[in-house]
Amino acid sequence: MADDLPVDDRVVIPGRELSYSFSRSGGPGGQHVNTTDSRVRLVWSMSESNVISGAAKTRLTDAHPSWVTTDGDVVLSADTHRSQHRNVEEARQRLAQAVHSCLRPPKKRRPTKPTRASKRRRVDEKKQKSHTKKLRGRVKRDD
Repeated sequence: MADDLPVDDRVVIPGRELSYSFSRSGGPGGQHVNTTDSRVRLVWSMSESNVISGAAKTRLTDAHPSWVTTDGDVVLSADTHRSQHRNVEEARQRLAQAVHSCLRPPKKRRPTKPTRASKRRRVDEKKQKSHTKKLRGRVKRDD
């Protein structure tokens, strides 16, 4: 299981940094579930890795706090499939997607000003609502 994990064209997590452990999946499934170690626990020692920058590590920790341990290891488990091999592939794919999403810093928001037309529409809408609410008052009789 020492296959490298490609994240994108430039970033590849070496297979030696990934470790796998297997256990029995819970839930229904009959006797097969009770005998097969199909649940996969994937551990990546992110703190010791030089594959991604410190900022990307921080973004990954912020995005998935339940995955990261206090030692800086990323721990994923997958048990949706009955096959151990498919669960390994799912865990690897989820890790690659998470790391890929954290590689680029988020875009900075550029504040914009509302256009003159949007201001006018907002004021016109407020006037219309005000008029509608005035009509809900008591009816005055002109005798």
